[in-house]
Amino acid sequence: MTLIRNELPSDYRTVEELTKRAFWNVNFPGCNEHYLAHILRTQADFLPELDFVIEADSKIIGNIMYVRSKLIDENGMVKTVLTFGPLSVLPEYQRKGYGKMLLEHSFVKARELGYEAIVIFGNPENYISSGFRNCKKYNVSLDGGIYPVPLLVKELKEGALDGKRWVYKESSAYEIDEKAAEDFDKSFPQMEKAYRPSQELFYIYSNSKMN
Repeated sequence: MTLIRNELPSDYRTVEELTKRAFWNVNFPGCNEHYLAHILRTQADFLPELDFVIEADSKIIGNIMYVRSKLIDENGMVKTVLTFGPLSVLPEYQRKGYGKMLLEHSFVKARELGYEAIVIFGNPENYISSGFRNCKKYNVSLDGGIYPVPLLVKELKEGALDGKRWVYKESSAYEIDEKAAEDFDKSFPQMEKAYRPSQELFYIYSNSKMN
Protein backbone atom coordinates (compact mmCIF):
# COMPACT_ATOMS: atom_id res chain seq x y z
CA MET A 1 0.00 0.00 0.00
CA THR A 2 1.23 3.47 -0.92
CA LEU A 3 0.28 6.56 1.11
CA ILE A 4 1.02 10.24 0.42
CA ARG A 5 0.52 12.63 3.32
CA ASN A 6 1.87 15.87 4.77
CA GLU A 7 5.17 15.68 6.58
CA LEU A 8 5.01 15.74 10.39
CA PRO A 9 7.68 17.05 12.80
CA SER A 10 8.32 13.45 13.82
CA ASP A 11 9.30 12.72 10.19
CA TYR A 12 11.98 15.40 9.94
CA ARG A 13 15.06 13.32 10.66
CA THR A 14 13.83 10.40 8.58
CA VAL A 15 13.28 12.74 5.64
CA GLU A 16 16.71 14.31 6.04
CA GLU A 17 18.35 10.88 6.15
CA LEU A 18 16.57 9.65 3.04
CA THR A 19 17.37 12.93 1.27
CA LYS A 20 21.05 12.43 1.95
CA ARG A 21 20.90 8.89 0.58
CA ALA A 22 18.93 10.04 -2.48
CA PHE A 23 21.38 12.81 -3.47
CA TRP A 24 24.74 11.53 -2.25
CA ASN A 25 27.31 11.84 -5.07
CA VAL A 26 24.59 12.50 -7.66
CA ASN A 27 25.34 16.14 -8.59
CA PHE A 28 28.78 16.46 -7.01
CA PRO A 29 30.84 14.43 -4.53
CA GLY A 30 28.72 14.36 -1.38
CA CYS A 31 25.56 16.49 -1.20
CA ASN A 32 23.91 19.28 0.79
CA GLU A 33 20.25 18.60 0.00
CA HIS A 34 19.61 17.07 3.44
CA TYR A 35 20.76 20.33 5.02
CA LEU A 36 18.52 22.23 2.60
CA ALA A 37 15.55 20.11 3.69
CA HIS A 38 16.44 20.93 7.30
CA ILE A 39 16.55 24.72 6.86
CA LEU A 40 13.67 25.08 4.39
CA ARG A 41 11.09 24.41 7.08
CA THR A 42 12.10 27.61 8.89
CA GLN A 43 11.99 29.88 5.84
CA ALA A 44 9.25 32.45 5.19
CA ASP A 45 8.63 31.13 1.66
CA PHE A 46 8.25 27.51 2.76
CA LEU A 47 4.80 25.99 2.21
CA PRO A 48 4.07 23.29 4.80
CA GLU A 49 0.76 22.50 3.10
CA LEU A 50 2.80 21.35 0.06
CA ASP A 51 5.36 19.39 2.05
CA PHE A 52 4.59 15.72 1.40
CA VAL A 53 6.05 12.32 2.22
CA ILE A 54 5.25 9.08 0.46
CA GLU A 55 5.10 5.78 2.33
CA ALA A 56 5.55 2.27 0.94
CA ASP A 57 6.35 -0.99 2.69
CA SER A 58 5.30 0.69 5.97
CA LYS A 59 8.04 3.34 5.83
CA ILE A 60 8.75 6.78 4.39
CA ILE A 61 10.56 6.38 1.09
CA GLY A 62 10.30 9.87 -0.43
CA ASN A 63 9.55 13.55 0.12
CA ILE A 64 8.83 16.75 -1.79
CA MET A 65 9.03 20.33 -0.50
CA TYR A 66 7.77 23.58 -2.04
CA VAL A 67 8.48 27.27 -1.58
CA ARG A 68 7.09 30.44 -3.09
CA SER A 69 9.18 32.17 -5.76
CA LYS A 70 8.46 35.09 -8.10
CA LEU A 71 8.09 35.98 -11.75
CA ILE A 72 8.35 39.66 -12.70
CA ASP A 73 7.03 40.87 -16.06
CA GLU A 74 8.31 43.74 -18.21
CA ASN A 75 5.98 46.17 -16.43
CA GLY A 76 7.22 45.18 -12.99
CA MET A 77 4.15 43.11 -12.11
CA VAL A 78 4.98 40.31 -9.68
CA LYS A 79 3.41 36.86 -9.98
CA THR A 80 3.87 34.35 -7.18
CA VAL A 81 4.78 30.90 -8.45
CA LEU A 82 5.96 27.67 -6.90
CA THR A 83 9.38 26.06 -6.81
CA PHE A 84 9.95 22.58 -5.43
CA GLY A 85 13.03 20.83 -4.20
CA PRO A 86 14.43 18.74 -2.87
CA LEU A 87 12.38 15.91 -4.36
CA SER A 88 13.88 12.81 -2.80
CA VAL A 89 13.29 9.08 -3.17
CA LEU A 90 15.39 6.39 -1.51
CA PRO A 91 17.80 4.88 -4.08
CA GLU A 92 16.26 1.40 -3.88
CA TYR A 93 12.82 2.87 -4.73
CA GLN A 94 13.93 5.14 -7.58
CA ARG A 95 12.75 4.58 -11.17
CA LYS A 96 9.60 2.90 -9.90
CA GLY A 97 7.17 5.82 -10.24
CA TYR A 98 7.17 7.07 -6.66
CA GLY A 99 8.69 10.45 -7.51
CA LYS A 100 6.11 10.98 -10.22
CA MET A 101 3.34 10.04 -7.77
CA LEU A 102 4.59 12.71 -5.38
CA LEU A 103 4.69 15.23 -8.21
CA GLU A 104 1.19 14.51 -9.47
CA HIS A 105 -0.25 14.61 -5.93
CA SER A 106 1.44 17.95 -5.27
CA PHE A 107 0.21 19.41 -8.58
CA VAL A 108 -3.40 18.67 -7.60
CA LYS A 109 -2.95 20.25 -4.17
CA ALA A 110 -1.16 23.27 -5.63
CA ARG A 111 -4.02 23.92 -8.04
CA GLU A 112 -6.49 23.64 -5.16
CA LEU A 113 -4.51 26.34 -3.34
CA GLY A 114 -4.75 28.63 -6.38
CA TYR A 115 -1.19 28.45 -7.70
CA GLU A 116 -0.88 28.71 -11.47
CA ALA A 117 2.71 27.80 -12.37
CA ILE A 118 5.83 25.99 -11.15
CA VAL A 119 9.38 27.01 -12.04
CA ILE A 120 12.36 24.83 -11.13
CA PHE A 121 15.98 24.13 -11.92
CA GLY A 122 16.11 20.44 -12.80
CA ASN A 123 17.30 17.75 -15.16
CA PRO A 124 14.95 17.97 -18.16
CA GLU A 125 15.12 14.19 -18.58
CA ASN A 126 13.43 13.79 -15.19
CA TYR A 127 10.62 16.33 -15.57
CA ILE A 128 9.49 16.64 -19.18
CA SER A 129 7.21 13.62 -18.76
CA SER A 130 5.44 15.52 -15.94
CA GLY A 131 4.60 18.44 -18.20
CA PHE A 132 7.61 20.71 -17.72
CA ARG A 133 9.01 22.63 -20.68
CA ASN A 134 12.13 24.70 -21.19
CA CYS A 135 11.73 28.21 -19.81
CA LYS A 136 12.14 29.86 -23.22
CA LYS A 137 8.84 28.39 -24.39
CA TYR A 138 7.13 30.51 -21.72
CA ASN A 139 9.41 33.57 -22.09
CA VAL A 140 10.78 32.99 -18.59
CA SER A 141 14.42 34.03 -18.19
CA LEU A 142 16.92 34.99 -15.54
CA ASP A 143 18.18 38.57 -15.27
CA GLY A 144 19.93 39.60 -18.46
CA GLY A 145 17.70 37.55 -20.73
CA ILE A 146 19.45 34.25 -19.97
CA TYR A 147 17.50 31.05 -20.66
CA PRO A 148 19.27 28.18 -18.85
CA VAL A 149 18.64 24.69 -20.21
CA PRO A 150 17.69 23.32 -16.75
CA LEU A 151 15.26 26.18 -15.96
CA LEU A 152 11.91 24.43 -16.45
CA VAL A 153 8.33 25.70 -16.31
CA LYS A 154 4.97 24.00 -15.87
CA GLU A 155 1.66 25.85 -16.09
CA LEU A 156 -0.86 24.51 -13.59
CA LYS A 157 -3.45 26.73 -15.25
CA GLU A 158 -3.34 26.90 -19.04
CA GLY A 159 -2.45 30.38 -20.25
CA ALA A 160 -1.34 31.53 -16.79
CA LEU A 161 1.81 33.12 -18.20
CA ASP A 162 -0.15 34.60 -21.14
CA GLY A 163 2.70 35.37 -23.51
CA LYS A 164 4.40 38.03 -21.39
CA ARG A 165 8.12 38.16 -20.79
CA TRP A 166 9.05 37.14 -17.27
CA VAL A 167 12.18 37.18 -15.11
CA TYR A 168 12.45 34.41 -12.53
CA LYS A 169 13.48 35.28 -8.99
CA GLU A 170 14.21 32.14 -7.01
CA SER A 171 13.40 32.25 -3.31
CA SER A 172 16.29 33.14 -1.00
CA ALA A 173 15.25 30.04 0.96
CA TYR A 174 17.56 28.06 -1.31
CA GLU A 175 20.68 29.96 -0.29
CA ILE A 176 22.98 27.53 1.54
CA ASP A 177 25.83 28.19 3.95
CA GLU A 178 28.25 25.48 2.84
CA LYS A 179 30.14 25.45 6.14
CA ALA A 180 26.89 25.05 8.07
CA ALA A 181 25.88 22.24 5.71
CA GLU A 182 29.20 20.50 6.28
CA ASP A 183 28.82 20.77 10.05
CA PHE A 184 25.22 19.53 9.87
CA ASP A 185 26.29 16.44 7.96
CA LYS A 186 28.59 15.37 10.81
CA SER A 187 25.55 14.17 12.77
CA PHE A 188 24.61 11.70 10.00
CA PRO A 189 26.09 8.31 9.12
CA GLN A 190 29.16 9.12 7.07
CA MET A 191 29.30 8.13 3.42
CA GLU A 192 32.23 8.16 1.02
CA LYS A 193 32.41 11.01 -1.47
CA ALA A 194 33.02 9.76 -5.00
CA TYR A 195 32.70 10.63 -8.68
CA ARG A 196 29.70 9.50 -10.72
CA PRO A 197 28.94 10.17 -14.40
CA SER A 198 25.76 11.97 -13.28
CA GLN A 199 27.99 14.74 -11.92
CA GLU A 200 29.25 15.50 -15.42
CA LEU A 201 25.67 15.65 -16.70
CA PHE A 202 24.79 18.04 -13.86
CA TYR A 203 27.76 20.23 -14.78
CA ILE A 204 26.80 20.31 -18.47
CA TYR A 205 23.17 21.21 -17.78
CA SER A 206 24.12 23.78 -15.14
CA ASN A 207 26.34 25.61 -17.60
CA SER A 208 24.11 25.40 -20.69
CA LYS A 209 21.63 27.94 -21.99
CA MET A 210 19.25 28.38 -24.91
CA ASN A 211 20.03 30.88 -27.65
